[in-house]
Amino acid sequence: MGIDYAAIEARREGIKERHLLPRRPPSSARGLHHVALLSSDVERTIKFYQELLEFPLTEIFENRDYQGSSHFFFDIGNGNLLAFFDFPGLDLGPYREVLGGLHHIAISVDPATWERLRGKLEVAGVPHQIESGASIYFRDPDGARLELLADHLGEMYGSRVL
Repeated sequence: MGIDYAAIEARREGIKERHLLPRRPPSSARGLHHVALLSSDVERTIKFYQELLEFPLTEIFENRDYQGSSHFFFDIGNGNLLAFFDFPGLDLGPYREVLGGLHHIAISVDPATWERLRGKLEVAGVPHQIESGASIYFRDPDGARLELLADHLGEMYGSRVL
């Protein structure tokens, strides 16, 4: 049984017609405060994000919801944070993509930084995939998929999305 791509495209166009407003109202949100992921090793996560990807660690403190757990944050620019929790003693399983779960996090960087970080990923031996000459996909030490995107915020492959 094959996939009916024409039907999928027709459905997407119908959704677009029904829900993409000709005049977009302002959002009720002020912005993304942070996205929180899980870390199996705080030190390894800090080295990966701060040293390899050059996202400065901004804070680390005990998670208010789980004694002994750390909650720590990285600056990913424009007032946005990438956060992590570790949960010692919970014996969490490996990363999995599931419905309702994380597919990937796309982070915008300027083209010169994109090239520098691509080189650092290669030197570090981090497997990665380059798409459209503007995206690098790779996984962090715990398996979360990341994308470094050389497009400006609000743009995607030359199209304005915001």
